[in-house]
Amino acid sequence: MRRRDVLRLLGGAAALPLAARAQRPRSIDEALRDAAERKEIPGVVAMATDRNGVIYQGAFGAADITEARPLKLNALFRLASMTKPVTAVAAMQLVEQGRIGLDDPVERYFPEFAKQVVLESFDAATGAYKLRPATRPITVRHLFTHTSGLGYRFTSATLRDFKPRAGDTARPLLFEPGEQWLYGTSTDWLGRLVEKVSGTPLDAYFQRRIFAPLAMSETYYEVPKAKEARLVAIHRRRADGSLAKQPLPPPSKRPPVHTGGGGLSSTASDYARFMRMLLNGGEIDGSRVLSAGAVDTMAQNHIGAVGVPALRSAVPAVSDDFSFIADGRDKFGLGFLITSDAVPGKRSAGSLSWGGVYNTYFWVDRTRGIAGVILMQFLPFADRTALALLDAFERGVYRLADAAR
Repeated sequence: MRRRDVLRLLGGAAALPLAARAQRPRSIDEALRDAAERKEIPGVVAMATDRNGVIYQGAFGAADITEARPLKLNALFRLASMTKPVTAVAAMQLVEQGRIGLDDPVERYFPEFAKQVVLESFDAATGAYKLRPATRPITVRHLFTHTSGLGYRFTSATLRDFKPRAGDTARPLLFEPGEQWLYGTSTDWLGRLVEKVSGTPLDAYFQRRIFAPLAMSETYYEVPKAKEARLVAIHRRRADGSLAKQPLPPPSKRPPVHTGGGGLSSTASDYARFMRMLLNGGEIDGSRVLSAGAVDTMAQNHIGAVGVPALRSAVPAVSDDFSFIADGRDKFGLGFLITSDAVPGKRSAGSLSWGGVYNTYFWVDRTRGIAGVILMQFLPFADRTALALLDAFERGVYRLADAAR
């Protein structure tokens, strides 16, 4: 797949009157429906909420293009990395309780992080490399913010091609902790930290401390067999632009995956409740999972002068190149991208956001009191059509909110 420039990625109203909530904003409907009818995407579910409840919802297209199964509002989507903000909330609960410190060295909890090494040089042609001792430890804050030096194969050509020599058992970092931002496996370790400190498996912790209190009754690591028919199939964009269903092994052949970095499946409705919790300072409908101060802390810049840069995909089959709203100026909080610049007709400066590899995206605008989630289910990530739909959906939501003032 050729690389291409892509649209900017991931890039407070009072309660709307009942009459405004009942109207269906055709500008959003038409954009989403047309893309599905033109077969530009398999299907899409989108939902927007203010602090009081849903202000828009729509479902268009197919949940499975091979079976021509219609997509419904209650469809279950694989969230992939939209699991990460849930893990961040879980870890922040333990920070609030004083059981984890943001500046605790990770080696305090995982001895394998002691005597960390940094990859000083790497020759992709020969595989030769040079390691040196890290000069500072990875902290819990580094895990929250993707400044640990850990990456993914699809975000780093070096990691994609790196093969350790016999006897090299250390996990090399790509840079000194805190010096750069790179999307990677940090949140997987944050999830393991939640398990270790709480003494509870991650799925059980999420259920008890987040999903049950927020009435997120359809968010799972393992979708119950009775609900598997509602899972949306994964598709892939082929070289000619067409879409094909991506084969998956049967559930019985796939081992359970309970990592902090991905693995949850959920509905738009459930994720909207998670976003509403953030809009309302840690609680909805009388149920609190974080203090308002903790949410404020998560929404602050925790990477200082470091910026969040555009990323060039090292595995185009997984992801296109992707940029953020203000490349190099956007910041990262405790689990969320922070938009540095207001976008005309869209989110405010300081908005929180993230996405998942199958083209799922959300944003939370705490200034305007508006949040939105748009769910698709195909590869590669940052697909140009998917990003155009995110843009159209977001602009439509703000037009809807402005019209209801």
